[in-house]
Amino acid sequence: MAVEEQRAGSRVSRPETRLARRGFTDPAKALRLLAEPALDGLAADPVLLDALAATADPDLALLGLSRLLEAAEESDRHTLRDTLTTSKPLRDRLLGVLGASTALADHLARHPHDWHVLVTFELRDMHPGPADFRRALAETVAADPTDRPADALRVGYRRCLLAVAARDLTGTTDLAQTAAELADLAGATLQTALDLAAAQDPEAAADCRLAVIGMGKCGGRELNYVSDVDVIFVAEPREGVEEHRAVKAATRLAAALTRLCADTTGEGTIWPVDANLRPEGRNGPLVRTLASHVAYYRRWAKTWEFQALLKARPVAGDAELGEAYIAELAPMVWQAAARENFVTDVQQMRRRVIDSIPATELDRQLKLGPGGLRDVEFSVQLLQLVHGRTDEALRSGNTLEALAALSRGGYVGRADAASLDAAYRFLRSLEHRIQLHRLRRTHLMPTDEEDQRRLARSLAPLINDDTRADPVSALRREWKRHAVEVRRLHEKLFYRPLLDAVAELPPGAAGLRQDAARARLEALGYADPAAALRHLSALAAGVSRKAAIQRTLLPVLLGWFADSADPDAGLLNFRQVSDALGRTPWYLRLLRDESAAAEQLARVLSAGRLAPDLLLRAPEAVAMLGDPQGLVPRGRPALEREVLAAVRRADSVAGAVAAVRSVRRRELFRTAAADVLGRLGEDPAQALDTAGEALTALNAATLQGALRACVAGWEARNGELPTRIAVIAMGRFGGHELGYGSDADVLFVHEPLLGSLEEDAARAAQAVCHELRTLLAAPSTEPPLEVDADLRPEGRNGPLVRSLASYTAYYRRWSHAWESQALLRAEPVAGDPELGERFRQLIDPLRFPGAGVPERDVLEIRRIKARIEAERLPRGADPTTHTKIGRGGLADVEWTVQLLQLRHGHELPGLRTTRTRAALAAAVGAGRVGAEDAEVLDAAWVLASRVRSAVMLVRGRPGDSFPADTRELAGVARYLGYEAGHSGELVDDYRRTTRRARSVVERLFYG
Repeated sequence: MAVEEQRAGSRVSRPETRLARRGFTDPAKALRLLAEPALDGLAADPVLLDALAATADPDLALLGLSRLLEAAEESDRHTLRDTLTTSKPLRDRLLGVLGASTALADHLARHPHDWHVLVTFELRDMHPGPADFRRALAETVAADPTDRPADALRVGYRRCLLAVAARDLTGTTDLAQTAAELADLAGATLQTALDLAAAQDPEAAADCRLAVIGMGKCGGRELNYVSDVDVIFVAEPREGVEEHRAVKAATRLAAALTRLCADTTGEGTIWPVDANLRPEGRNGPLVRTLASHVAYYRRWAKTWEFQALLKARPVAGDAELGEAYIAELAPMVWQAAARENFVTDVQQMRRRVIDSIPATELDRQLKLGPGGLRDVEFSVQLLQLVHGRTDEALRSGNTLEALAALSRGGYVGRADAASLDAAYRFLRSLEHRIQLHRLRRTHLMPTDEEDQRRLARSLAPLINDDTRADPVSALRREWKRHAVEVRRLHEKLFYRPLLDAVAELPPGAAGLRQDAARARLEALGYADPAAALRHLSALAAGVSRKAAIQRTLLPVLLGWFADSADPDAGLLNFRQVSDALGRTPWYLRLLRDESAAAEQLARVLSAGRLAPDLLLRAPEAVAMLGDPQGLVPRGRPALEREVLAAVRRADSVAGAVAAVRSVRRRELFRTAAADVLGRLGEDPAQALDTAGEALTALNAATLQGALRACVAGWEARNGELPTRIAVIAMGRFGGHELGYGSDADVLFVHEPLLGSLEEDAARAAQAVCHELRTLLAAPSTEPPLEVDADLRPEGRNGPLVRSLASYTAYYRRWSHAWESQALLRAEPVAGDPELGERFRQLIDPLRFPGAGVPERDVLEIRRIKARIEAERLPRGADPTTHTKIGRGGLADVEWTVQLLQLRHGHELPGLRTTRTRAALAAAVGAGRVGAEDAEVLDAAWVLASRVRSAVMLVRGRPGDSFPADTRELAGVARYLGYEAGHSGELVDDYRRTTRRARSVVERLFYG
């Protein structure tokens, strides 16, 4: 036992073991460094070793110290060694920097005397400001013997940066003070560079006054260690100088300033000076006069430009001119929230930021990713713009100061503000440590475990977990915890205070004032904020379980509504559904426990009128949103089984048809909701085909059930029906291309039973079919199905129902070319299947004539088409945007395809289809249409069909043109995949697509 204890003691006493226990990952290398002459004698100093062990990376700190001592002059080396062993503050600052930043260690190795700045700045002022930095930079440049001012500026900048980093890493300053010092250092650097530029070009300096306006984090005094420094240049001529000459002079000075800061020299670079936030961006002049700036912002500026001006602050140059710039533009900034597209612009900008992140970086982004720094900044800035119009206390360019002001004013809850503040400080501190290592501009969490270990040790005071056992895991957990909290608060921040505004708060609790709540709702896109507040009050007020759950749900739901084209409709519809189902336990449980169902409901309720109207007729259909298969359209066999069962259970014809219509309404909602949520197909054409098939199956099942009910009713009154009836789908119904607003175009055919009189059979069939049409279209809480039989022989003047023999006689003697064309889409859908098949056999020779369509019929078809274009377009309608009859619209494409079917259907089986796109594809396969022409026609047909569907979904009533109402047009555009604010692009794209289609139609149809 004694021997084992002796061996264990020996292992513990080994130098490598002692270093490993102090956190060195390469003890052998550390021992070699400690044995070097520059460090001779320090290896045995436990105080120094403990100080190294306290750094973020002991190995890195020791290597940097070795390089510094080796590079230092003999006398300075002794001073440094003595200071290291006797002065704890300096030792901690120097080793803290060396253990966190290889870039600053490299600087000290090149300029070993600069370690003295750690003493100088500490003794001069606990909080150095712009004047201190300017003095230090000026002294460095003035003392430079090489006459290379750019190099001297870089040396001076890093010397000051060394002092800032040392104070940061030892906890002398917190994040806010560090970021402010970095911004002050940037301002001092810009001023020094401007002074150098003026000295190099005294003529330019004599001609103009130039002010440098800090933007972004520089303007907000919250700069990173490594960042582009965003600026705007504004100039004015000096007395007696022409404006044009002064602007040219100021441009030379601004360009020289930029080069002095951004160019790479033997001492590296400082940071890029980014002037792209100026009017017109990189395409605009680098320098403008104050009047030119004001004119641009008054007339042309976009919302994001005013948002950027939140942080504008004079940082260098002519101070009086800089203050005049702020005074002129500030009033415009605080009216930006009243702009028409304010919310849309802000949302677009945030989406563009997220979309610009490469997929491989999304999970590593500290700044731009979900739950990142930009979420905090966007939230705070949007609230500032909304409420800063009336509350000047919110007008700070600094994120943390603005967040505190929002909390004091009651615009953000105190707990939420504290949580967001902590998260922002942690994420910014993490970003700072990552950048400080190599002084590189990055916002990505490193993937290397050694880098993460250094970060975790550096940030240990900010991490709740114990970092000693597993620092990397502790860092990752803390980062994800803050990211999740930021994302949660980002979604909640705008909406939770709105609920407080309509709730009875405890005495002393701060709540959003009613006027502030209305302002916030208006800024978020609600057209009637007063009504929205009433809805919120009705939903969230009270102490019931329902109200409590609603208060939990509404912050997120309001965000989803605000992201839609019509937030007011979404909130109103949600209130109506909740009023109907609020006492139903499963409804509240579904929304509370199934976040996907809640989001789907919000999207459906705010996407237009059709789906909400269908839902409000029977709100229990909400349940299908919580079913994984709930939004999958049902096939025709299942639908027919259900409607026929409902018909059998009914005790009257009217009751039976009402039951059938109820099924149809529910299934219409299923398909419409799936369509709105993008569940019908991966691409638009597939989704369109799926919707068409679903609606066709639904209408066919509806007709089958209604026909069965009406036959049963007739037989209950009169005995056995003396005839058989079949329903033939026509038009888009027969083509399986129904839209949400389509009528059911049909032909009714009957055949008397053996031994029945023709007249009796005709009267019975007429009665049954008339009752079917009447009951399906009768006023009701269920949506009507208009059954249109106008394509029958003789149109409205002919009998509603004909016998098969009558059809045969008519078509043999009187049939016109347009009737043959109409029959191309005929397909039996309900009633007696054998009779329907015989009708198909009757019409096939008409629609696919053996010798092709005669030339006289081709001329007749063309003449009819031209007359329809001239006479049927509604008065005032734009022919370039009318989806049905307009240029390149549905009629153009369908008539072109149908002419091909009439001409070649007898010889090409693929053309014998009722579906437009299938026939077009068959024509391409047979070489009758070029692939490029077919692609153009198909694209126009799909787009026109989708626009019609979108109009019906959004407006709740059919329409063949784009809505005139801007909000409805925005809804149509959103359905078609366009981002908010891009409705005009949709119309332009539609015109371009249909214009190309019309040129193809001119060649293929009109010849």
